[in-house]
Amino acid sequence: MIFFTAPALAQREPDKIFMDNIKTVQLTMYGNQLAYPVVKLNSNDMLQLDFDDMDGDIKSYYYNFELRNADWSPVQMSYYDYVKGYTNQRITTYRSASQVLTRYTHYQLTFPNRDIMPVKAGNYLLKVFINGDTSRLAFTRRFVVVSPMVSVAAQVQQPFNQQFFRTHQKIQLTVNSGNMNVSYPQQQIKVVILQNDRWDNCIQNIKPNIIRGNSYEYNGENDCLFPAMREWRWLDLTSFRLLSDRVRRQQNTNTAYDLYVIPDVSRNTQRYIYYKDYDGWYAALTNENVNPYWNGDYATVHFTYITPSRSPYQGKELYIIGQMTHYGKDEKAKLQWNEEKGQYETTLLLKQGYYDYAYALSPAAGKQAFNTDETEGNIWEAENEYTVLVYYRELGGRYDQLVNVTTLNSLQNRPGQ
Repeated sequence: MIFFTAPALAQREPDKIFMDNIKTVQLTMYGNQLAYPVVKLNSNDMLQLDFDDMDGDIKSYYYNFELRNADWSPVQMSYYDYVKGYTNQRITTYRSASQVLTRYTHYQLTFPNRDIMPVKAGNYLLKVFINGDTSRLAFTRRFVVVSPMVSVAAQVQQPFNQQFFRTHQKIQLTVNSGNMNVSYPQQQIKVVILQNDRWDNCIQNIKPNIIRGNSYEYNGENDCLFPAMREWRWLDLTSFRLLSDRVRRQQNTNTAYDLYVIPDVSRNTQRYIYYKDYDGWYAALTNENVNPYWNGDYATVHFTYITPSRSPYQGKELYIIGQMTHYGKDEKAKLQWNEEKGQYETTLLLKQGYYDYAYALSPAAGKQAFNTDETEGNIWEAENEYTVLVYYRELGGRYDQLVNVTTLNSLQNRPGQ
């Protein structure tokens, strides 16, 4: 049997929480909770990290960065080759929660700053640990630093393949390397595509099927295909007193809130309806005039899911996915079958805010992406946000540089739009 230390696990699984007392980790653009953390190299771009320690005491949390390759494997470089500043730095902004039933301490960090600043473009892992001891990891989070050196033209198209015509969305893109020295584009250029900023179902390891000088086209018929799903389910928890219509009842005490969500069912045969959503994200919000970061309370939220046949899925496990469960990674993301009631159940400890979520079945053998075919259905017309990341490695280079980040929307970036 093999046991992995926290640093070893961090190499294998970015975006992971290692300590049970850590909740509601958010890493976003400064001032925008729904923006993926992308920093332009040598710019004034800032990121904001927020997290809660449910022990409610004051701890010495430190952080640093680690440069990664396009596939998130560690680079073989010295720390000071890609970071300017200290090897680690303490997080000094924190505040004990007030006006709440659940005790916790909120920590906040904005970076890059003069203490630690990335000096190379690429993938980075933010590592937060206790007492300056890097072996005592609390959690890790991904962010990227881009140095724009190439241009990208991209569209969201409806697939021609009849098998995917009504259920999938296809990304067609062209990368132009301009004046860059690219001798072997199939080896030196790497493209990664994210749907709604998810890494569990990203598309990577694709090759250009047409090369015209310094222009590389990615337009294979079965390349860059994503199940379209549909708009995410939502849960408004901005108030624990004025309940939204998605919460059927509450059972509160003097020390805790318990909220029961209206039972969910499969949507794969329901008529498609567009509505604006958060594309799987979570936002810290309250409808009271208080700060949501350290005045927002926590509740135990009960979810139930009823299958069409009132029987469990055979040979598959059911999960809640979305940012609120780290896309199925949290232990409580997996629902348990209640034979007596004929339904799936789980409970999540959630902070006041607005949540998007979906139900998905465990990944098929050899796959890492959850399957939403039976639980949500896939509709070509659905709104999705896509992010194209382009990496470049110099001949003999030691790491993958991030040279372009392009975002597009399935409603706004279609042919004819």
